Amino acid sequence: MSKVCELTGKKAMIGNKVSHANNKKKRRFNINLCKKRFFFNKRKKWITLKICAYAVKIINKIGIENALKRYKHKNG
Repeated sequence: MSKVCELTGKKAMIGNKVSHANNKKKRRFNINLCKKRFFFNKRKKWITLKICAYAVKIINKIGIENALKRYKHKNG
């Protein structure tokens, strides 16, 4: 299972871990993923998505149907 948001397409970033002595070491900045179920009114059924916290806020604001329409081009 990859750590990619199914709605927005966000994924982990690479950066540096910097110590107090200014030593730099590569690390990953993972995204905040969670599995959520949403009721899809058009098809009258539940769908389960693995999405980031940012996507949950978008869905709460504009609804699942509008969010799927907005990010349809990113999923391919």
